[in-house]
Amino acid sequence: MVKNSFGIHKEDYLRELYVIEEKGEIPSVTEIAWRLGVSKPSVSQMMRSLSKEGLVRFDKYGEIKLKYKGKKIGRDLTAKHRVIETFLNEFLKLDLKEIHEEAHKLEHDIGQKTFEKLKEILGNPKTDPHGKEIPQDRQK
Repeated sequence: MVKNSFGIHKEDYLRELYVIEEKGEIPSVTEIAWRLGVSKPSVSQMMRSLSKEGLVRFDKYGEIKLKYKGKKIGRDLTAKHRVIETFLNEFLKLDLKEIHEEAHKLEHDIGQKTFEKLKEILGNPKTDPHGKEIPQDRQK
């Protein structure tokens, strides 16, 4: 996991971009900064880095768009997050107000095999406890 100086994983940026695009909205540096609680220059720096890695398109006018690899990472992390939220709510009976932060802590470290088993135990849920769709792996 790569973290910037604020302790945010680069994958967190990709996940936020995915969630924004999932809503049909166009991500902006300002919105990402607000959502992640970081400065706009930090977001711009990370977008340039992610652009060099081929994960996003980021031009000098600030337009941000996920590329295929970036979208896959964002989608996969979002799926993990939402499945973990479902587990925390259904099995551990944690309150809806608590599950987001807990899921965020776990989403980066859960292995694929464990994630697949967790989905199976939960009956392959289609939505999380907040009613948001759980992205499905389109490669199966």
